[in-house]
Amino acid sequence: MSDEPFASPATPGDNAPPPRHAGPYVWLCLAVGIGSVLFRVLVLGEKEQSALMFIGLPTALAMLIAFLPRASSATGTITKGITLFLLILGILMIEGFICILMAAPLFYAVGFIVGMFVDRSRARREVERRFRVVVLPLLVLMSLEGIADFLSFPRDEAITVSREVALPAAAARDLLAKGPAFALSELPAFLKLGFPAPHRIEGTGLETGDTWLIHFAGGEGKPGDLRAEVVESGPSHIRVACVADTSHIAHWLDWKEAEWSIEATRNGSRVTLTMRYKRLLDPAWYFKPIERYGVRKAGEYFLDQTFKTQ
Repeated sequence: MSDEPFASPATPGDNAPPPRHAGPYVWLCLAVGIGSVLFRVLVLGEKEQSALMFIGLPTALAMLIAFLPRASSATGTITKGITLFLLILGILMIEGFICILMAAPLFYAVGFIVGMFVDRSRARREVERRFRVVVLPLLVLMSLEGIADFLSFPRDEAITVSREVALPAAAARDLLAKGPAFALSELPAFLKLGFPAPHRIEGTGLETGDTWLIHFAGGEGKPGDLRAEVVESGPSHIRVACVADTSHIAHWLDWKEAEWSIEATRNGSRVTLTMRYKRLLDPAWYFKPIERYGVRKAGEYFLDQTFKTQ
């Protein structure tokens, strides 16, 4: 017997390598095509941010591929199919690099779980029963997160960052009122993965009613602007509310407000920034820490660019 999973039996006395059958590969492409259609259905149904996209879709794709004819290893074949599917998203459907980068670990993890149980169930009936009764229902249940509000975990988040500056509190407030001068070369490594980057900031002042605009470009999605307005202003406390966000960042999270506090210290002052937003991606156990890390890095970058001469 040949070790190749899709190879035909060799003809006795024939030294030439056995021909490969195209059939299994046709089925693999068909399964990936079905997955691509399901992807578009989720996008049209505005469920592309829910767990139905990131857990339900890879579960369905893995199940389709797992039972392909003549597949000697379900895990290996699923891995190939998921890789092909992600390539289709990136090349043919022009999905952004960041979306694929974030989705890939979930797709491969779900595929590996399904493939592992399918491979083991071929030798042990007990494993097959465990998969049908426990694992598959659990994956389906996890896929429901985010398709409705009552199936979602809390989405409101707040991240706080601070920095000590060698300036009196009043001088620190004046520098904050001028806004940062963004240097893209100093972006944190995480934010250089393909996220839209802040290119310029328009507006000055921290008095109530003052407006600000941050223009985002590059990375994934079309250029867009984050518009904000000062709604509370004091010598040591400023609150800025998001008015509109047309950048691609709004696809992943919904900015609510930013709050600044300036406290005098022995060596100058401490500037603290609290950012509040609503998480839009599910499942929460996966995307919540990623978004919190990204927002923290963005806040640190904003502080660094505002007070980088201090």
